[in-house]
Amino acid sequence: MAERGFGGFLRAVPFLGYHHVLMILIAITIILLSLLLAGCSSSSPMIPDIFLISLYYQSYTPVPSTAQADYNVHTAISNIVGQAKLAARVGYFGICVSPDGGAWLCSNNATALANEVSVDQDPLNLIWLASQFKDMIVFPYLIIIAIIFAFICLLLLATFPGWHEEEDAHGSEREVKPFPSRFVSQIALAIIFIASIFVLVSVLWQHTASVAASIIAQDLGNGSVKSGVGSTAMVLGWFSFALLIVVTIGLLVMILSIRVLSETFG
Repeated sequence: MAERGFGGFLRAVPFLGYHHVLMILIAITIILLSLLLAGCSSSSPMIPDIFLISLYYQSYTPVPSTAQADYNVHTAISNIVGQAKLAARVGYFGICVSPDGGAWLCSNNATALANEVSVDQDPLNLIWLASQFKDMIVFPYLIIIAIIFAFICLLLLATFPGWHEEEDAHGSEREVKPFPSRFVSQIALAIIFIASIFVLVSVLWQHTASVAASIIAQDLGNGSVKSGVGSTAMVLGWFSFALLIVVTIGLLVMILSIRVLSETFG
């Protein structure tokens, strides 16, 4: 049974067209970008691990600087923080909170999350800071538009003709594959290129804003608050952009190749 299935797969491989590979890459990109947007939207497994920025209470040696008017302010902050262990993570459409280092509570409503913790668990209002970052800095709509454009490109590629058998002048069957429409190919190229630009802008925005906010938050809570940037979200964003660039280059190469073949044999 396994050999029969593998044999069928091998017979199907030659009928996989160049555009099928591009379609697979686009589908993977759509999935990755969807996961990126879904980060911190629920407490489902792995979803809280997809975040843009993380803020959490942790005691560490404060960083001194001659630019600090009052270096000892970290003592007051430490006294306010006390034994708090709360951690907050921010995604595009939600915030996840772990009040005591255990399970995550996730919601798109920061007020609802704040009502679930006590003052002692979040003395410096990290949930509010996370909410401000999500509402004032995070902008997910370019990625949403990019996903829509990528899906449209996927549909356009699905219209490309595939391999089929036809009889030649001598009555024998042969496998042929007509060239796809040049107009449709160019439209698909334009759409996927725009999607790539949108993802690039979004990922750069996401990366820069997350790093900047992370540094400022940690420096402000010097000695008591730490922060970090979500590596998973960064990987999802940049890898999605790389896949879209591969698809864009692939479509461009295909269009140029078809033009050369048409001019040579047409």
